[in-house]
Parts: sequence; C-alpha cells; structure tokens
Amino acid sequence: MTYRLLIEYDGSAFCGWQRQHGPPTVQAALEEALAIVLQVPTPITGAGRTDSGVHARGQVAHFQAGALDTGDVERSLNCLTPPSVVVQALEVAPDGFNARFDATSRRYHYYVSCEHTALERHFRYMLPYSVCFDAMNAAATHLLGEHHFGAFCLHRSATRNRVCNVTRAQWVPESRPHEWRFEVEANRFLHGMVRAIVGTLIDIGRGKRPVNDVTRILNSRDRREAGPAAPPHGLVLEIVRYAE
Repeated sequence: MTYRLLIEYDGSAFCGWQRQHGPPTVQAALEEALAIVLQVPTPITGAGRTDSGVHARGQVAHFQAGALDTGDVERSLNCLTPPSVVVQALEVAPDGFNARFDATSRRYHYYVSCEHTALERHFRYMLPYSVCFDAMNAAATHLLGEHHFGAFCLHRSATRNRVCNVTRAQWVPESRPHEWRFEVEANRFLHGMVRAIVGTLIDIGRGKRPVNDVTRILNSRDRREAGPAAPPHGLVLEIVRYAE
C-alpha cells in the first residue's frame, strides 16, 4: 500500500531534505524514525528537495508498506523525529501515487522584514536597505509563463531540463507594514531557483537593476547575469498541489 505524509519542518539545523552521507537531513530523520516503527528500512520520497536551511509548511512525501494503523504510526513518528520535524497527517494514498511526479505545482513563500525582528530572525530575511516593492512586483511579472530558468539555477545542478512554467510571482504585504512575502508557484523549480529570483528582485528594488532586466536575464540563461541568492532561512515550501 502507498501512504502519503504531510510534513512541516524547521530546516535550520538540516542540510536540506534529501538524504546525504553524514550531514543531518529531513528525509534521513523521517526514514530513521519510520524504520524503528515498521522494523524494516523504508525509503520515503518527497515532493521537493528543499535546500539546506530552507523550511516547509506543506511538504508531501510517500512510502510503501503493508496495512498500517495510520493514527498510531503518525503519533509514533512524531515521538521519534526531532521537534523541528512534525508529521501533520498520514493517510492511505491512491494506488500508484508518487509525491514527486504526481505533483502539478509547488508554491513557495519567501519572507522578508524591512525592520529588525528578534522573534522571527530565523524565518525572515531582514533587509539591510530600503527597497521599492512596486518595482519588484513589476519585475516579477516578467517571470510568469513558461521560460528557460537556467539563469536562476545553480551551476552545479545536474538538472538538464531547465524549463519551468511559473503561474504566480508576487510580493504581498503582510499584517505588519514592514513585513512582506514573495509568493511564487510553478509546475517545477530548479536548484536554488527561488533564492536567485528573490535576490535579483531585491537588486531591482534597490535600484541596482532596471525593472525589465528580468527578461534579459532569462534570455541569457547564464547564472552570472542574475543577482545573488537570498539567504535560505526566509524560504518556506508552503503547498504542493495534486490533480485530485
């Protein structure tokens, strides 16, 4: 049987989602806990491979196992994983469900503050300079649609297909006037793509680049033409969508 997990995690202490040799990762923490519960090694597949220091509110994953009491397994996993990882839901998935390949879109939010904050300093990037969010929103419209996003992908990425379809890209004010978030949704994302986009838009908001520079950068397909990557701690995987 296939089981689907909905997972929330604080990525501060993890070297990303994907299991690695040595460094702590979210996938490894979950697989180690699941192996104890099921008493057999059980691989877990996630919908997205978040980078080191990136968080998730709505990560989705799946695994295969025999008949389970999902409530008992969910409670056991939350007892065995670090406090920074929480399984919000565990349920039986449709036959053949694949958390990664069945996803129709992923949505990320990047959180910033224009003033210093103590309580949210690990989850929100504090901008050390003033920016124009109107200019950043005007620039973000050039990201919409299907484009080659090689200019916003890490050089070392092994991904050969770098075409993504972005359906949402917008800076949104939050309840406190000095806090904003960048909402971006696409059918797929490349390694480091959101952080590179945010860093480039911040450059535009600072007046270091013209608003229409995004189109030039996209056409270049060259990571050196885009801005610096924004820090990872402001980024959250919010939602993974499926056709069902």
